[in-house]
Amino acid sequence: MGATSHQAGAAGRAPAADRPSSLRNVVLVGHSGAGKTTLVEALALTAGAVNRAGRVEDGTAVSDYDEIEHRQQRSVQLSLVPVEWAGIKINILDTPGYADFVGELRAGLRAADAALFVVSSSDGIDGATRMVWDECAAVGMPRAIVVTHLEAARADYAQMTAVCGEIFGADDPDAVIPLYLPLYGPPGPDGHTPVAGLLGLLSRRVYDYTSGERVERDPEPAELDLISDARSRLIEGIIAESEDESLMDRYLGGEDIDFKTLVDDLERAVARGTFHPVLMAAPAADGARQGLGTVELLELITGAFPTPLERAAVSVTAPDGAERPDVTCDPDGPLVAEVVKTSSDPYVGRVSLVRVFSGTLRPEETVHVSGHGLADRGHEDHDVDERIGTLTSPFGKQQRTLTQVIAGDLACVAKLTRAETGDTLSAKDRPLLMEPWPMPDPLLPLAIAAHSKADEDKLSQGLARLVAEDPTMRLEQNPDTHQVVLWCLGEAHQDVALERLRSRYGVQVDPVPHKVSLRETFGAKASGRGRHVKQSGGHGQFAICEIEVEPLPPGSGIEFVDKVVGGAVPRQFIPSVEKGVRTQAARGVAAGHPLVDVRITLLDGKAHSVDSSDAAFQTAGALALREAAAEARIHLLEPVAELSVLVPDEYVGPVMSDLAGRRGRVVGTEQAGAGRTEVRAEIPEIEIGRYAVELRSVSHGTGRFTRAYARHEPMPPQIADKVREQAEKGI
Repeated sequence: MGATSHQAGAAGRAPAADRPSSLRNVVLVGHSGAGKTTLVEALALTAGAVNRAGRVEDGTAVSDYDEIEHRQQRSVQLSLVPVEWAGIKINILDTPGYADFVGELRAGLRAADAALFVVSSSDGIDGATRMVWDECAAVGMPRAIVVTHLEAARADYAQMTAVCGEIFGADDPDAVIPLYLPLYGPPGPDGHTPVAGLLGLLSRRVYDYTSGERVERDPEPAELDLISDARSRLIEGIIAESEDESLMDRYLGGEDIDFKTLVDDLERAVARGTFHPVLMAAPAADGARQGLGTVELLELITGAFPTPLERAAVSVTAPDGAERPDVTCDPDGPLVAEVVKTSSDPYVGRVSLVRVFSGTLRPEETVHVSGHGLADRGHEDHDVDERIGTLTSPFGKQQRTLTQVIAGDLACVAKLTRAETGDTLSAKDRPLLMEPWPMPDPLLPLAIAAHSKADEDKLSQGLARLVAEDPTMRLEQNPDTHQVVLWCLGEAHQDVALERLRSRYGVQVDPVPHKVSLRETFGAKASGRGRHVKQSGGHGQFAICEIEVEPLPPGSGIEFVDKVVGGAVPRQFIPSVEKGVRTQAARGVAAGHPLVDVRITLLDGKAHSVDSSDAAFQTAGALALREAAAEARIHLLEPVAELSVLVPDEYVGPVMSDLAGRRGRVVGTEQAGAGRTEVRAEIPEIEIGRYAVELRSVSHGTGRFTRAYARHEPMPPQIADKVREQAEKGI
């Protein structure tokens, strides 16, 4: 690497690809603040796609151009930046680094064929980035590492590359090795010594950026001495991955392996996902055309990262689940494309970012849109035919028109009104379906209410559009609490959801306290008498019934028993009594929560030949149940969740202590892979409303959990009394 010629794409035109071999799809991964977006802009500048201010023709940024991103000063969504280098179109997918937007990261991983992990030389590598690396390793995705923030006072490239080797190369330390060493310039006014160039370990050339342009020269003798040990380690690492088994023997025997052989073996190993080179990059200095290391990075992407042709065949089925042959990256094959992101534009409506896996997508043709497997997120299964609108290549806020999109490429499709994130586009006469990629379960509830009557009228449509764009968000209409709940991944995710409702869909909502679905039950046997007697002229109302209520085992529901003798309550009114007590049970008898797990026995009553009626006995039944509740001890039942928490071993103790402080009962632990433990517990749902946020703090961002409803069980008296007080105050 570092000895090839390069050619930038021309600014002002959309890069085009006429064959899959001239495409590279790369996703940038890294924690928030690592410098991913800055790196994207530096690569675009070096490729000639933007001006020196990092802007496209309309003056907007090439990435992070959304108003919400400007206000929050961070990436909150996946963005596509296509550039061209050496005749190769590179689709750069910039992903948010904040944990709340991991859904956008998952979409980027799905659309890409290789990943570029961006790590800050001053901040290190966080736990979430480690987990993504492990996930990529599990599926064999090719990866490389680029170190940023070289200008920071605490920057230490040598230490950072050692950390990368320890963390990313835990299984194979010789597979994570730098390709270049930094060449430092004179100290600045602050005493910091900046990186001014690169020393190529394979090429044994210096790439000097001191002038603001990349200048290649021979190394000085002292510079050559710096790379000796590092070069030997790199060559040995490359040879260890070589398909030529004789190469190591030749190298150890003293043979000088030629540069081209090493580069070819390096590129093959990177494309296979078995070797992960470390590079460095920095944004261009004021007035400079190229950022440090960006040429080298573009050369690695075009030379070593795989083409879409090298991606494994994609499994598909018919929409009804019937088996279909796997599809490969063939522009002439059957059409299979996937919506990896959905957004709304105020002028053109819904815009779908798609990755074409097979076939060729063309404007104005009718395709089949199929979405299955996300019903639990509020996305109904759907199969519809829609006409493709304009095909465009995004660049900042611009959309550059395309005449077609071939297999392996990405583009935006306008006006697919039913397409949602995760949907499959296929030929109308040959509908196919790709299985949706794994998405994190949203576990942080946000209960909302419309701010005004006008907002209430628009709320339903706004929420439907919101969840269609973001499958990591789940919409719930809770039948017990009568709340509208948006389940999100974290607080920042909630903030963006509220902002999008307001700014995109014109809906103002107010967050309200989230309620869990409580229940009530009798603590002991009790009796009640319901008397509904009214006479005010004309037809009166007369109904009397006597009942007995006794608790039943959990899960029994409401059981109604008729033990009336002698016709004290006429047979036609016994169903009326039952309807009355069941209606009252649904409304609750103490704090307004549904009554469950009791047997209600009708023992006696009285009727009037003229004034008794269905309505009268319904009212009497309800009164009898309320009277029985007034004399009995009523338990509040709270929902209990089965919690499964997956954390690194070093955080097991803090997690278990935290669960105990939430009235949780740990029921077991077990190893879940190298260095990770699964902690299983039962815990009241009222105690884990914000657990998605709090686990992140306890585990330093490395913990994950799932939850499932287990049962309802009695709430401790002191907590139940507090809930009743809040109910009486209308809180």
